[in-house]
Amino acid sequence: MSKTIKIYIAILVLLLVLILVIDYNRPKPIDWRPTYGINDKIPFGMYVFNKESQKLLKNDSIEKINETPYEFLDSNYVPDSIVGTYQLQGTLLSIAKNAPIDDESWKEIFYFVSHGNTAFISTTSVPKIFKDSLKIELDVDYSYQSSSYNWIQNPQLGSQKYKLIEEGSASYFKSFDTINTTILGYQETDSIRANFIKTKFKNGQFIVHLQPAAFTNFHLLKSNTYQYTEKVVSYIPAGKVFWFLKSNANDSISNSPLRYIFSQPALKWAWYLFLIGMVIFMLFNAKRKQRIVPIIEPLPNLTVDFTKTIGNLYYQEGDHDNIIEKKIIYFLEKIRNEYLLDTQKLDESFILKLHQKSGKEESTIREVVLLITDYRQNKHQSVEEDLIKINNAIEKILN
Repeated sequence: MSKTIKIYIAILVLLLVLILVIDYNRPKPIDWRPTYGINDKIPFGMYVFNKESQKLLKNDSIEKINETPYEFLDSNYVPDSIVGTYQLQGTLLSIAKNAPIDDESWKEIFYFVSHGNTAFISTTSVPKIFKDSLKIELDVDYSYQSSSYNWIQNPQLGSQKYKLIEEGSASYFKSFDTINTTILGYQETDSIRANFIKTKFKNGQFIVHLQPAAFTNFHLLKSNTYQYTEKVVSYIPAGKVFWFLKSNANDSISNSPLRYIFSQPALKWAWYLFLIGMVIFMLFNAKRKQRIVPIIEPLPNLTVDFTKTIGNLYYQEGDHDNIIEKKIIYFLEKIRNEYLLDTQKLDESFILKLHQKSGKEESTIREVVLLITDYRQNKHQSVEEDLIKINNAIEKILN
């Protein structure tokens, strides 16, 4: 790694550390998104209500449902040849800003309520089926600014008005079936309008509340507003409560492996800087990197190949005498050049001097000398065994 690249990496690391230190010491901005998520501790999450729900809904068992109402209710429906029934009884609870429940689920909720059950819906808007089946129609108070006073109609619960600020709803009930509907609460801005009702539907009832912000952390932890929430949920009948969470913010959580990094500003910018730094590094590295030097193979030793070819030719022709003679000549030439010995007379003096200079066994040297002397004195047709014997003896000394 070159010195320049090390400098670039060091600068990038210092920038990352500096950004992390600055971001760590900076006050974290408040997330004002109205998520209504039960695990969100931001102002408009419902972490507090989720933790305190068992106390707020006294004597009620709460079952949290992560399916759609249709999936849950349909799986608990027992069909019958005449009239079907449900395996469960109780109250459906849904708290969300816009209650994004699909049409089939709304139909199933109405059918469940018709069997003598209750649906508690806290939202700022209702679907068309409410107008068609319950004769309920909403409107928006355009004089609404940023706060409203809300209270419960029942004098036994007190007449105190509670101020809801931030994320409060301007919706109110424009019209409803006065015969089957009871007003439970009001809100006041420039005028007083109903925003909390209970209406009958066949053998059951709907309780509709238009200020879901009252269930958020911001209002439950602010002043005495939690008392208003307690009064609202006091209208939920005793029994089992099925709290549908499918419409809450939990469904919108990303499944990306980088979702946590992108949820934290410091980590997000660190990730972007890392990507930018890697691109810069690759650009500089691509320009400055030397091209690969091609490998040049050395020229082959053709002399060796030629010698092997000639040797194989002699061997195939069976000219063993010629090969032996050339082997002896090569051997003696090697001795003269390497050990500076006279090879005219291969006598005892020669054997002793070669033994001293080469360090080879005297018996090995003597064997070679005897084989060479015997070959030169006895001129006869050599066979392959003679060639192998002389070659092996010579190789012992040369190697």
